[in-house]
Amino acid sequence: MWLDQFMTPQDIFNQHVRAGMLADAEAKTALYTPTGIYEAPLAHENGPYPHRLEGHNALHTGFTTIHDLAKHSTRQVDPTNSRFTLHTTTDPDIFIVELDAAFTNAPPVPLVQIYRLHEGKIAHLRDYFAPDTTL
Repeated sequence: MWLDQFMTPQDIFNQHVRAGMLADAEAKTALYTPTGIYEAPLAHENGPYPHRLEGHNALHTGFTTIHDLAKHSTRQVDPTNSRFTLHTTTDPDIFIVELDAAFTNAPPVPLVQIYRLHEGKIAHLRDYFAPDTTL
C-alpha cells in the first residue's frame, strides 16, 4: 500500500509491537517486504523459537509459532511497564530499538532490535534477545 511509504520508524515499531500483542501473525507479516527476514540470532537454531524466517509464508508460520509459545508461557508481557528508546540513524531505512520488556510475573528482559527497511516495509529485523529468558 502506498501509504506505508510514509510511516515513520516509530509507526512501524508501534505496529509491529501492536500486532505482536494481539497475536496477529497476518498483520505482523504485512509489515514486511515479500522477501523480508526476521532473525533472532540468540535463539537456538533447533529450539522452539524461530531462529530465522524468510519470506511471507515463513514469517506468517513463524509468527504464529511465536504467538502460540507466548500464549502458553507462564510469563506474560506487561506493556504498561515495558520501556523502549528508538534510535534513528543517518540512513533513513535503518533504526534501532532498545527495549526493556516487562513481565507481570518475572523480571524485565533487555533486548535490542535492528530494523532495516525497504520502501516503507521491514526488509530485515534482527531481534537480539534470549528466548530462554522470555518464554
